[in-house]
This record gives sequence, structure tokens and C-alpha cells, in this order.
Amino acid sequence: MPAVGADMLLRSGIKLAHMRMIVALDDHGQVSAAAQVLGMSQPAASRMISEMEGILKVPLYERLSRGVGLTAYGQALARRARAILLELREVDREISDLRLGKGGSVFLGSVTAPAIELAVPAIRKMREQNPRLEVNFQVDTSAVLSRELLASRHDFIIARIPDDLNPRLFESREIGVERACLIVRRGHPLAGRGVVPAESLVGYDWVFQPAGSLLRRTMERILLSRNVALPERMLNTGSLLLTLVMVAQSDAIAPVSVEVARFIGGEHGLGGAIDILPVEFEIDVQPYSLIKMRNRELSPAAASLYQYIIDEIGQVSV
Repeated sequence: MPAVGADMLLRSGIKLAHMRMIVALDDHGQVSAAAQVLGMSQPAASRMISEMEGILKVPLYERLSRGVGLTAYGQALARRARAILLELREVDREISDLRLGKGGSVFLGSVTAPAIELAVPAIRKMREQNPRLEVNFQVDTSAVLSRELLASRHDFIIARIPDDLNPRLFESREIGVERACLIVRRGHPLAGRGVVPAESLVGYDWVFQPAGSLLRRTMERILLSRNVALPERMLNTGSLLLTLVMVAQSDAIAPVSVEVARFIGGEHGLGGAIDILPVEFEIDVQPYSLIKMRNRELSPAAASLYQYIIDEIGQVSV
């Protein structure tokens, strides 16, 4: 059966409505959900999908036990459709910015440490030169951010490419290793005792990122390498705010990036409520990178902020 390529889309009669439908189907995995997002009935959505299959003469999806999954043809069409819809969004965005006299808009995602150390200073400096710049900033895990980038909801991210994604889809520039530490409340039973051995950490509540997250896996690997039992009492959360509240109001221990710990422990932090717990081991997490999609051109505003962050990397590494 024929392959679905960009040239075929231009000649075949596939319309913007079709592209929006296949992207929505890819995002939500259900015809009913895709129809709801696009504001149409499920029968109308099913007819539109059948129309696309008739135009391209290939099956675009298959029914699963829960919802539907795109075939290889459907995945190829969704990928091309995303790129086309993104370019149209960028055109609309740039024209709107010019018409309204705005300084452009950027959609950025980052894991926590470089968000504090790199992205925020770069945004501040860029806004000094371009005060009308609009920045849409998501701080989350690499797994979430990478998929947001693939779905064209970010211009670029500062994160790590998950193992289950094809690295050839991305253009990445490695920045450096993220260093983490353990934080506890001021007055914690382990505080003030000097360097704390790993076995002394057993028996306390812990606040971890969700299972499978890189920082959590790193911390678990360190404990196991020292023959220390993994914590049994845990709160799992991706919320930094909830992590800080739990640590400040209990005897819980939490691993966070060094940048976060220094910020909250500084003069603009939580007023001395939280301290870094000195331990006998280093917590070095896998390096993170500045990542954008390969062969996807950045808007002028996004390209400018991208360069500001590169400049900030140079200053931090000096």
C-alpha cells in the first residue's frame, strides 16, 4: 500500500479539518473524545475518518480493547499534519504579534533545575530588551515535556529525551549534569549531626517524584548500592509546592535539585524553614539538554529566547 508523505498530502485532497481530526485522534485515542475536542458528533467524526481513508486508500486506525490506535499510515499522517498545523499556527502568531505591536510569544518547557538556573534568568534578560514578550512556561518531568514537544505544544524544552522515544526526532544540545540533594525541615532529628550516613535515612517518611522519574530512580539506585532498604512510607507527587509543604511540616525527607534547595534556603526562600541535609554520597542525575524538534524552524521570538538560554549556559559554566 502507498506510503503517506508530505507531497501526497498536498495532492490528495486532505483538508485542514482532516488534519485536525487525525491529530486529535492521535492525542486522545478515542473517536468520541476527538469528536468532542473538535466540537462535532461522533458519527460526523467517523465519517471524516472514513473520508480520509478513502482519499489515501490506506487504513488509518484500528480498534483496541480501549479506544483506537493509529496504524503506521495514521501515525505518519498525524506527524505530517502536526507539522503543517504548527506552521500555520506560527504564521498566525507572528502576524497577530505584528498587528498588535507585541513582542512575540514563546512556548517553553523545562525540568526544575535548569528552569531556575537558566530559563528564568534568560527570560528576565530577554524581557528587558523585549518587554512585550509573552512566555508560556511549563515545568514538568522530561517524559511529559518531550511528548508536549512532539505534539507541537512547545517550541523547545530543557529536559532529557526519554528512552522510549526516537532521538533522531530531536536536535539536542547537552547542558550538564543535574545535581540533587536531600532536604529536611529546620530542626529535623537528623539535622545538626554532621554528615549523615545512608543507613540513618531508614525509618523516615519520604516525598518522591512519581515512580519511574529519573531523580527517584537515581535515589533508589544509590540506596540499593549501599545495601540500604528503600523507604516504605512515601508520598509520590510531581508537585514541588506539595513537596516543600510536606517537608516543612513533618520529618519527611525529599530529594530535590541543588538549585531548588539553594533558592528556597536563600534570603528569598522559605525563611529558614528548610535545610539541606549533608549526606555521605553525591546525587548526580543524568545530564539534561536543550532540545527542539529536528527540521522544525523556531519562530523569531522562540529563536531569540533559545539563544538567550545558550548565552546563559556559557555564563553558568564559566
